[in-house]
Amino acid sequence: MRTPTGADRRRLLLAAAGRGALLGLAGVAAMTAAEKAEQAVTGRPDSYVPARALLTLLGRRPADTAQPLAWNHAMHWGTGAALGAVRGVWSVVGLRGPRAHLAHTVVRLAFDQTVENSTGVGAPPHTWPREEQVVDVLHKAVYAFATGVLTDRRIAPALQSRAGTTSH
Repeated sequence: MRTPTGADRRRLLLAAAGRGALLGLAGVAAMTAAEKAEQAVTGRPDSYVPARALLTLLGRRPADTAQPLAWNHAMHWGTGAALGAVRGVWSVVGLRGPRAHLAHTVVRLAFDQTVENSTGVGAPPHTWPREEQVVDVLHKAVYAFATGVLTDRRIAPALQSRAGTTSH
């Protein structure tokens, strides 16, 4: 059976991206719950780097001590929805399961670090204390796993192709 082409393909991709964006919000909710549970145990404070990065992208340069909560939520949930859209597309084209969860974790980490470091708001992770690195990876893995499980369950691999499996 051939995969859809043209307008049908675009429609399926857009639908998968939209559904993925919504399911990415559920992934953010799971990540937030994990963060709050971890913070209750470790005493680690909230990070406002995401908010400061977003404000910098918008042409404002907040102080390093600024704690703009609403902007933090905007970046947190907006990134989750945007990268959830990516994961939805992956699910519809057949990029699914544990390998996709792992790759999506890397995409989430790379996105955050690209934005935070390109704005000058964040520092490269290798300069962080090891515990902070571990916590960041684990929380992003929770997001990617939750989002991926949901997209893989809710979005059929209708555009999975078998072309190019033996030779390019």
